[in-house]
Amino acid sequence: MSRLSQRFPVLTVSTPRLLIRRVGPADAHQVAEVFGDRQTQRWLPFAPPYTWQEAYNWCTSVAEERRSSGDGDHYAIVRREDDVLVGCMWATHTDWSGLSTEISYAVLPRFRGQGVATEATAALAVDLLAEHGFQRIEQRIAPGNIASRRVAEKAGFTYEGLLRNAGYVHGDRTDMELWSLTAPDLKHGNA
Repeated sequence: MSRLSQRFPVLTVSTPRLLIRRVGPADAHQVAEVFGDRQTQRWLPFAPPYTWQEAYNWCTSVAEERRSSGDGDHYAIVRREDDVLVGCMWATHTDWSGLSTEISYAVLPRFRGQGVATEATAALAVDLLAEHGFQRIEQRIAPGNIASRRVAEKAGFTYEGLLRNAGYVHGDRTDMELWSLTAPDLKHGNA
């Protein structure tokens, strides 16, 4: 990837169980279900109720704006065996001079506890580092979100510290834990 590139790479990532691909308009109903979930709402800044129209915008205009600006992209996590959308991922806060980006995810309740988030997080992070020239992938996790902390650990991310008052959920400011996976980590077998 050229350092001059300001466009997030078009990518599709496969694992034995999952396919991570860009979202599209046809995904809006499932995306509304993902982001409308009460547990997801607890940890993300989406205001309830999360509507189909908001999901449609997330899959279309908001995703295109993020791509066009070079800030990141939006993805569907799809189960390969039956093409069912099981969750969403997104990349944001891309720093082209530092070749870093932040990734996040949300998984439908009925697919939690099956390793989907860990598998998708590791796959997307490794693809960005190994295939697209990124040097650093970050995750920011609200303290208390134990499930996301476990995902970051299992996906090979390293805890770097607490960013005080660095995020928000439901309009309230919150601290954020900073986790990262770097290109040198792949050489040392961390992921």
